[in-house]
Amino acid sequence: MLIKVKAIPNSSKNEVIQKTENSFWVKTKEPAQDNRANNSVKELLAEKFKVSPSRLRMIKGARTPSKIFEILENKMF
Repeated sequence: MLIKVKAIPNSSKNEVIQKTENSFWVKTKEPAQDNRANNSVKELLAEKFKVSPSRLRMIKGARTPSKIFEILENKMF
C-alpha cells in the first residue's frame, strides 16, 4: 500500500492528519536536520497504522516535504 505524506517539521505537536484515503499530513516537533524529521514521520505513521517502523519504506521525498511511503505486507511462510 502506498501513501502520500506531507511532512511538517518544527510543529508544536506530533500529529497525523488524514486528508484523503491515502494522503496524510504529518506534523512533527523534530527539525528537518540530520534525518530527524523523517525518522519521526516514520515512527508516527507506524503508530497510526499499528505496524512496526521496519514495515514502512520511504520511496520518495527524503529531502522534500512531499513524501511517498510504502507499507510492506506481512509475508508468512
